[in-house]
Amino acid sequence: MNSPSKIPLLHHSITPALLVLAAEEFHDIAPPVDYSLIPPWLVFVIAFVALSLLGLVVWLFARRRKPPVPPKLPREIALEELDRISREIERMSPYQFSIRVSDILRKYVTQQYGLPATRQTSIEFLTALAKVSPFSTEEKSLLEDFLNRCDLIKFARYEATNSDSELLLQEAIRFVKGGQLATV
Repeated sequence: MNSPSKIPLLHHSITPALLVLAAEEFHDIAPPVDYSLIPPWLVFVIAFVALSLLGLVVWLFARRRKPPVPPKLPREIALEELDRISREIERMSPYQFSIRVSDILRKYVTQQYGLPATRQTSIEFLTALAKVSPFSTEEKSLLEDFLNRCDLIKFARYEATNSDSELLLQEAIRFVKGGQLATV
């Protein structure tokens, strides 16, 4: 008999018959199984709609939280315009300056008091003010002086200077502030 040390090595190794049996037990890898009941495109549509609704809610909430800005009062508008024109006093001719300041003041009187200052001449306006007026005596006097100075520059072609323009500006600011002393 054969001694164990003399047994060929192939005798203990895998034989071709065993390889065939092993190959039959193993099969190819199957593709992944789709186990979702919802199609992938529907998931994307639902996510898009949900994010859009969330964005809309955030936008509406942010928009609602801001308090509405109250409209500016005619006095504030006039003071801003007078401040803006005061920076241009050196660059404008006194004639142009008097027209612009007069327009600002007339617009203020029209908006603040509902008087037709923009559709009347200075004389017509001052005559109407003498009859019925919401202004004090000092304000009437200030307005009359202002309009007379503007008319003198605009229509009589008075040779005005920058100091005349500054005086007009101070009178306009003083009138808009309600007769208080203007600080320019």
